[in-house]
Amino acid sequence: MFSNHIFKEPLLLASTSPRRAEILSSAGWPFEIVKGSVDESLREGEAADAYVRRLARDKAMNAAANLRAGLILAADTTVVIDDEILGQPEDDDDARRMLTMLSGKTHEVLTGVALVRAENPSTLIVDHETTRVRFSSMSQDEIDWYVATGEPRGKAGAYAIQGRAALFIDGVEGDYFNIVGLPIRLVYKLAREIRKQ
Repeated sequence: MFSNHIFKEPLLLASTSPRRAEILSSAGWPFEIVKGSVDESLREGEAADAYVRRLARDKAMNAAANLRAGLILAADTTVVIDDEILGQPEDDDDARRMLTMLSGKTHEVLTGVALVRAENPSTLIVDHETTRVRFSSMSQDEIDWYVATGEPRGKAGAYAIQGRAALFIDGVEGDYFNIVGLPIRLVYKLAREIRKQ
């Protein structure tokens, strides 16, 4: 039987992201990984905040449909610059395109977060976090070097702030963990809210 006066109960993480798992582990929040995949296609005219909230909600509900009980956490992160949503790069050329867009500019990172009790889908609660990130100007050589490291693969906006991309970050406004992939403070806040339902 789990007992912890802060977290109350473990989470069922509907994500295969190692970054999200690392953040939960670092915070000391016990969790298990469960399946919660969905079609991540962007809908026509869909705003970034609505997009990440929808995907987080759909991942949570997909996982809930396959479980009898437990508190499910799902999340989705994207990068937005000049009204363009940057997901994960399709290939190295796409990563170079994204990094060129980010170079010398400020962009936003949005993460949608959803929590739901598998035994009671009406408990679903969804929110999102926004953080602003300022990139320094990157030369073409720097972009080519960074892409060659392989780090941009599988990362929204083609970079990992907790990795080699830290060399090119001029500033952050807001929740750093949101950029990594999970705004842990927001998760904690929502978990406390869902317990009151």
